Amino acid sequence: MSERVKMIKECLEEAFHPTLLELVDESHKHAGHPGAAQGGGHFLLNIESESFAGKTPLQRHRMIFKALGDMMQHEIHALSITARAPH
Repeated sequence: MSERVKMIKECLEEAFHPTLLELVDESHKHAGHPGAAQGGGHFLLNIESESFAGKTPLQRHRMIFKALGDMMQHEIHALSITARAPH
């Protein structure tokens, strides 16, 4: 696991105590992309947490962006999110 993936996962675990957390680094698929040239990674996130209960998809995304803070400006160029509450 890359250091970047580890940092992102730790941040999300602390913020949401997820029952499911999958983070896939797809940066290698974006070589040559302007965001990749600046060092930001491309990731797929699948997260499930009670914290998302009663929230709209937009609210869930905003919660995640807030939790990731400065990483969204430097470590992450693109983040595809699937966020839900447990059934």
